[in-house]
Amino acid sequence: MYAICNETFGGWDHARVCGRAAELGYAGLEVAPFTLAPRITDVPAARRAELRQQAEAAGVRIIGLHWLLAKTEGFHLTGDDPAVRKRTGEYLADLARAAADLGGDLLVLGSPAQRNLPAGVTKADGEARAADTLSHCLRVLDDTGVTLCLEPLTPAETNFLNTAAEAVALIRRLAHPRVRLHLDVKAMSAEPEPTRDVIRANAADLHHFHANDPNLRGPGFGATDFRPIFRALRDANYTGWVSVEVFDYSPDPDTIARESIRYMRECEPS
Repeated sequence: MYAICNETFGGWDHARVCGRAAELGYAGLEVAPFTLAPRITDVPAARRAELRQQAEAAGVRIIGLHWLLAKTEGFHLTGDDPAVRKRTGEYLADLARAAADLGGDLLVLGSPAQRNLPAGVTKADGEARAADTLSHCLRVLDDTGVTLCLEPLTPAETNFLNTAAEAVALIRRLAHPRVRLHLDVKAMSAEPEPTRDVIRANAADLHHFHANDPNLRGPGFGATDFRPIFRALRDANYTGWVSVEVFDYSPDPDTIARESIRYMRECEPS
């Protein structure tokens, strides 16, 4: 099942994004909260219901939220202040409620700036602090049926959770069925093992997947061959969403969306 991230479409109206995504063959839409409001708590229930209805009317489903803490202030996963960590965990709970209201059931926790380890904090201490932060949203994950997906990111982006193995260690520490692994092709390009091997090694924890290229563009817009990647997903019995996420928005949203799904379909295992 293919989805696409809504910020790809820049300032397009939500209904227009949904309609075009559906026309191009996407079944899902992944939403960045900052495209809706400065904070997700600023989006009232009536507006959430409207956004969900517009998506469903167009024939797509809002699958969840990503870029959870981007463009916010006052939140941090691994900071020194327990009150900040508690507030961050509670905001993740707010995001879970919003995702469910929109018809989705997943959160993708990237947000590199808001998880960076402060100076002098070890990775072990950072893991303990992140576990403390996330403990404050676990009950709401259960209540809403939303799964929080931890996203490893490259050392160029953050100094915490840089590999799938590190994310899985935190998942094991939390030992909660609604905390799972997210993998991203761009991020996996920094792993020491080939992307296909990272996927297979972490198949048991994998819950969500982003398709992009290390050049920050969409699948098929760079040198990455997605055929072995998609074979690895098949071998891992992965049945979740493959969601297009880009960081370079050239040449234009429509070309990105159209050519990404065309290329991914070409790469599907026979």
